[in-house]
Amino acid sequence: MCHHLLTLIALASEEKRPSLGVDIISLNGKWQLMNSNSSVSVSAEVPGCVHTTLQRQGFISQDPYYRFNDLAYRWISLDNWTYTTSFSVPSHVRGKGKAVLVFEGVDTVSTISLNGLTIGKTDNMFRRYDFDVTGLLKDEENVLQVWIMSAVTYASQRSHAHTEYRVPPDCPPPVQKGECHVNFIRKAQSSFSWDWGPSFPTLGIWKGVRLEVFNTSRVLSYTTSPKYDSKHSSWTVEVELFFDVFVASKGLVHLSIPLLQSEAEFQLSLTPGQSKKSFVLQLNQSVSLWWPFGHGEQFLYYLTIDVSLEGGETFNVAFRTVELVQEPIPSSPGLSFYFRINGKPIFLKGSNWIPVHAFQDQVTTDMITILLRSAQKANMNALRVWGGGVYEQDIFYSLCDMYGIMIWQDFMFACALYPTEKDFIQTVREEVTQQVRRLKSHPSVVIWSGNNENEAAIATDWFNIPVTVRPLYVKDYVHLYVENIRDIVLQEDSTRPFLVSSPTNGVESEKEGWVAKDPYDPHYGDTHYYSYYKDCWDWTAFPHTRFASEYGFQSWPSLSTLSKVSVSSDWDFSSNFSAHRQHHEDGNQQMLKQAELHYILPNSTDPLQKYRDTIYITQVMQAQCVKIQTEFYRRSRSDIVEGKGHTMGTLYWQLNDIWQGPSWSSVEFGGKWKMLHYWATDFYAPILSAGVEDKGDLLIYGVSDSHSETHNVKLHSWSSFNAVCSLESNVTTIKAGGSTLVFQHSISALLTQCGNCTRRSCIVTFHLSSPEGQMISPHNHIFLSSPRYAEGLQKPNITDTGIVQNFFVTLHCSFPAVYVWLDVDNIPGHFDVNGFLMLSKKSTVIFGAWRPTTAEEITSNLHITSLRDVY
Repeated sequence: MCHHLLTLIALASEEKRPSLGVDIISLNGKWQLMNSNSSVSVSAEVPGCVHTTLQRQGFISQDPYYRFNDLAYRWISLDNWTYTTSFSVPSHVRGKGKAVLVFEGVDTVSTISLNGLTIGKTDNMFRRYDFDVTGLLKDEENVLQVWIMSAVTYASQRSHAHTEYRVPPDCPPPVQKGECHVNFIRKAQSSFSWDWGPSFPTLGIWKGVRLEVFNTSRVLSYTTSPKYDSKHSSWTVEVELFFDVFVASKGLVHLSIPLLQSEAEFQLSLTPGQSKKSFVLQLNQSVSLWWPFGHGEQFLYYLTIDVSLEGGETFNVAFRTVELVQEPIPSSPGLSFYFRINGKPIFLKGSNWIPVHAFQDQVTTDMITILLRSAQKANMNALRVWGGGVYEQDIFYSLCDMYGIMIWQDFMFACALYPTEKDFIQTVREEVTQQVRRLKSHPSVVIWSGNNENEAAIATDWFNIPVTVRPLYVKDYVHLYVENIRDIVLQEDSTRPFLVSSPTNGVESEKEGWVAKDPYDPHYGDTHYYSYYKDCWDWTAFPHTRFASEYGFQSWPSLSTLSKVSVSSDWDFSSNFSAHRQHHEDGNQQMLKQAELHYILPNSTDPLQKYRDTIYITQVMQAQCVKIQTEFYRRSRSDIVEGKGHTMGTLYWQLNDIWQGPSWSSVEFGGKWKMLHYWATDFYAPILSAGVEDKGDLLIYGVSDSHSETHNVKLHSWSSFNAVCSLESNVTTIKAGGSTLVFQHSISALLTQCGNCTRRSCIVTFHLSSPEGQMISPHNHIFLSSPRYAEGLQKPNITDTGIVQNFFVTLHCSFPAVYVWLDVDNIPGHFDVNGFLMLSKKSTVIFGAWRPTTAEEITSNLHITSLRDVY
């Protein structure tokens, strides 16, 4: 079944609203913070959180991320805390008709009082709260107090009060060192711990606070939805304004898009209470569309909204269509699952996004920008905002609009079942309504998804639920995600597809009552797949899925990243620190066992060097495993094998890190690229050549949008820089938007034909070139046997001739080198290539610094490693 969603999207920021004569007094800045027994009393910054405040004020002397401080500072999350501030209100403001205190975000459970009177409570960090304080403001000083209850205590109390039946899981696995019952509180689920992050159940006023005072009305929020009329081939822009009205009033609304020479004026009539008003702007000329990165430009137009002629606000608006196509595929049971943007099928290439920091007040625009630019530089066009974290900041979505990065937006439910009491459902309904209204104007957001893995949790019985009571849990699941979340999304936003879960069978899950018998069925929807003990080089083990929305392998971050939160005695794989930082059961051993299948493990007698080398080998393993799996999915976009295939998306787990520790990320905490991220720039290239061995044959595929190429294949011996032989395929036109087999040859015949080559002594390299001989795809390679059995592979003796102007690094080696890795410790930036095969005596790479530096600083911090150097 194909959902035709030809509605278009506008971009705007919730922070900017027409004033309508509203006086706004910011209450951000200095507050006082105190714990429950008054033994701690410090000055605090709002927005902020308790942990950050205590560190900045010196009450805790170390970074909470340092060594074992996630345990040492557990007491902070177990205490209750009170924020207090005082403010005065000018008489001309105080005399206005209505006053409202606005809390953009409180983390999480609080009681709020003004001048000693309770004005309201909060129980959801993902919601904005507005409290009417009309008549409560004093002539002199006003005292505002926010008492915040321990999230751990609250979650425990709510769980124990739910006596009718259990709502699993009760606690995270012991290896995570986390807190229990996080599913009972509307808070970042990963804040109680996850398999890649620490347990820091934060408390604080994490977003802005302000007083809004007005006589007639104020704008609560707005949305913009450009829509395409296919019958008349014309566009309109629907603008929705949400008002809080104190006194009935009339006025005008003026909408204009100057570049499109389109404007209109509307009568506005408001009655007391909260209301929504919709206005439609007809466009007078054709528009330039917004496209995902790699498929066109990201056009943004200025839209001006003037309300009652009291001064307007200008926003960006963008136009694009999105469809999630689920329809029959010839020669295959099941249904397709792919995105069509502006009528064009788009293969999604990207990763999964987790919270940038455990303490959201420490997330800066620079941190977000570095990560999103890194994603774009790796040729990604999509990210999935995972459902166990937070709905990201406005700047995140605005940057994605600019960069052409499509967003798969989960709602914040993950890996758990959830209660369905009336108050829980009510706060979720308000959360979903607010977030959809905040985010629907962004063209980058292409899909909503109700939760992460909760359909699979019920279907595959993660929590050992007896068969007799399973219908009760299915009923709760449908009530929360279908009857409430889905219902609200469809009411608020008709412009995007909605999935109830991920992974899911999509419309097939719906037919099966929203919980499919097998949500991992590769004939439908999307899949999550992890397998750490199987050989990741065996591509036949991967699911021939329609869409791979999670898969991956762990690695350790660099020593320069770890050294910020550790001491030298920690730098050993068998240290307490290494065990403590690993939150995935048997994770450290899984990495080494997977690596050992194909590489000789580091054996230096120098403990520090062995630790560095071990970090390196985990990153080699991770990069190779994810590369093989991603290339399998990309070349499967045109394949139907035994009824499975037609893969149209790959989002590996995960892009970023929340702290310094082992994880599935390709970018370390702080922004440093792992080897995987460098390789992603190649395996996500617009034009890709991918090689695989199948039944004794070497198969090479070309994956491209629309090009004609030839294919060049070379065999190299480990003992020489000269290619043993070189072959070129016939000119082949690669299928537009597809995958085409461009080369097939028996490996044994190839080795015989080349001479002086065996599986162990040679490696195959290849690339695509144009008919004119210009290389148009990245270099690629395939091993004919594991590198651990390579014959003739010698220490390459790599040297550099120093860093010259513009940070060019020229390398020299005596023998071919595998996975040459350059590391400059804490100097932020990245190389143009890294983790590469060096099959020539000389190679030059370029370092792009993110801050001012010098050639001398880079030279003094440069470390060079290759595979043969670690044993």
